[in-house]
Amino acid sequence: MTDKDHSSADDKSLVRAAQKGDMGAFEELVARHRDKIYARAYSMMRNEEEAIDLSQEAWVKAWQRLKQFQGESSFGTWMTRIVINLCLDQLRRHKRQRAESIEAMDEESGGVERHMPVVTVNPTEGLERIELRQRIDQALSQLSEAHRTAIVLCEFEGMEYKEIAKAMECSIGTVMSRLFYARRKMAALLSDLKKPE
Repeated sequence: MTDKDHSSADDKSLVRAAQKGDMGAFEELVARHRDKIYARAYSMMRNEEEAIDLSQEAWVKAWQRLKQFQGESSFGTWMTRIVINLCLDQLRRHKRQRAESIEAMDEESGGVERHMPVVTVNPTEGLERIELRQRIDQALSQLSEAHRTAIVLCEFEGMEYKEIAKAMECSIGTVMSRLFYARRKMAALLSDLKKPE
């Protein structure tokens, strides 16, 4: 396969070529899937820098593990699973660090409240979309990692239950249960947004 052939090849052919060491084929896979993988990382992390770092880490892992890819799922699904697992690991690390830093703040300085960021409301009108996005982000951040992952993959990424189950390595029933609870909590958190007609 020459470099010119890569753009017209399907993912399976590119994976086979990349598994044999063809870096051009792998670069084509990256070009095809990088936006979606970044979007998945961002929807999980809600932080641009972390999403960039984690999506890059996912590509490195994919290259290292490419020989293990059997093709039972699509390459995109396999990549999604890698980036989601990295995001979940990072979220767990954040949770541990937050718990440790809150304990330390409490002990050292007589209360967490003094360290909380000051929230200022932007008085400029016409920012409804930004505010709505922030409210959705805030509501998403209050969900458990499993519930947030399920709702992000379903609602934002448009994945089917079967794909979500594969990516999260759980049963379809578990996905449905997580989505049910996630949607219910999101509805409760955003209930004041419904404007009377």
